[in-house]
Amino acid sequence: MSESTRKVAIVTGSATGVGAAAAIMLAERGCHVVVNYTRSEAEARETAKQCEAKGAETIIFQGDVADDAACQGMAAAAIEKWGRIDYLINNAAKTKFNPYENLDGLSADDFLAIYKVNVVGAYQMVRAVTPQMKKQGRGAIVNNSSIGGVTGIASSMAYAASKAALNMMTQSLSLVLGPEIRINAIAPGAIQTRWLQGGMTPEQYQDFLVNAAAMVPLKTVPTAEQIAEALVWFLEGASVITGEVLMVDAGLHCGRLPPSSSNKASWDSKK
Repeated sequence: MSESTRKVAIVTGSATGVGAAAAIMLAERGCHVVVNYTRSEAEARETAKQCEAKGAETIIFQGDVADDAACQGMAAAAIEKWGRIDYLINNAAKTKFNPYENLDGLSADDFLAIYKVNVVGAYQMVRAVTPQMKKQGRGAIVNNSSIGGVTGIASSMAYAASKAALNMMTQSLSLVLGPEIRINAIAPGAIQTRWLQGGMTPEQYQDFLVNAAAMVPLKTVPTAEQIAEALVWFLEGASVITGEVLMVDAGLHCGRLPPSSSNKASWDSKK
């Protein structure tokens, strides 16, 4: 693939997990990639190394999407280096693990911090890349949302509410970004990532994987790579789809299978 035909992708929160998997997958498919991180510099460098091993050029960009200047800087860095932006994956996210019944466990500051990354940050990134995509006459954006934004069950009530807002924002933005830019979202359930483990002990995490898989039709908890496949499909395919929120949750949204008598854990076992 010639350098003039290579597409350019920005993947926020791509040091680890789904973001890293998506960045590497895009590199494998011929894209240059902006690898973004907030704190995980070593992991971001490893992700960039794996992208470069696929033949891609990379930019490693440290910045929190809650900061509009960082969002503008990320877009500017891509344009300065490659002269274009074709794809954006809004993957960066923030949560606070909190049992739903613990209403005192979430403060106004918790809600604002979560919304500032999950909703405002995604909006700021869309705003940052839109002028270049419009100028090119083509672009695609996908937001990594959550089944929690549909069912209301997630790591915390604030996180679920933020993802519901992200889903509606995706639909609203589709009305104004077309025809040049498509924007969609995916809504994963549980994913086998470090992020999920952060709310549990190792024993709780292993129990959760077993119990979560038992309650869904496909009997599995998706990997980061499987979720990345859906993100990349929305970028490279789905040519006449915009404003859509796709459930990528092993069938969780179809209804939970009842646990056996020896398996009482539920999807909110993060408590």
